[in-house]
Amino acid sequence: MSSSHKKWSSSSSYEKYEVRNRNPNPKSCALLVIDMQNYFSSMGSSILHNLNTTITLCRRASIPVIFTRHRHKSPSDHGMLEEWWFGDLIVDGTEEAQLMTALDRNSGDTVVEKSTYSAFRKTGLEEKLVEMGVDEVIVTGVMTNLCCETTAREAFIRGFRVFFSIDATATSDIDLHEATLKNMAYGFAYFIDCHRLKQALIPN
Repeated sequence: MSSSHKKWSSSSSYEKYEVRNRNPNPKSCALLVIDMQNYFSSMGSSILHNLNTTITLCRRASIPVIFTRHRHKSPSDHGMLEEWWFGDLIVDGTEEAQLMTALDRNSGDTVVEKSTYSAFRKTGLEEKLVEMGVDEVIVTGVMTNLCCETTAREAFIRGFRVFFSIDATATSDIDLHEATLKNMAYGFAYFIDCHRLKQALIPN
C-alpha cells in the first residue's frame, strides 16, 4: 500500500471512540460508492486501489454495489450549495460529472443521481434499498466529511445499520477526515477497512 493510501487508514485519533465492533451481513447489505467522479479525482485517486478492492470483496460476497453521482441540471436544484461553494458546482453533462473510468463498475450496477450531500434526499435510494431487502450499508467514496458523512448519518436515522470505510473514503484534508471518523465511531457507524472486510466476508 502506498503512502497516499496509508494516510487515510493509519490514524489513531479516533480509536478511543471505536468501542463497538461488528461485521456486515452480506445477505442484507449494500455497498454505497459515493461520488467517485472526475471532479473529485485528486481525492478519489488516493483511495482508488482500496475502493476497488472493497468493491471486489463485496461482489464476491454477492453484496450489491450502488454508485452515486452528484450533478446539477439547472439552478432549481442548486439549493444552498451554490451559495456555499461560490457557484463552483458539478454541472450535468460535463466530463467532471462523470464517474472515474478506473472504477470497478459493471453495466448492471445502479447509479443514483443526487444534487446535495445526502444520497437519500429525493433520490429513491431508501425505497430501492428496502425493495432489495437491505438493512445495512457500507459507505465509501468522497468526500468523507460531506457527502459520505451526511449519507451515513441519514442512513442511521432511517434505520439502516451503517459501516463506514476508514481506508476507502477521502476528503481534502486529513483533519476533516479524522473529525468525521470520530463522529462516526461515537454515534453512527461501525468501521471497516479492506483487511477487516476480507476477514468478515471471506473467513479462513
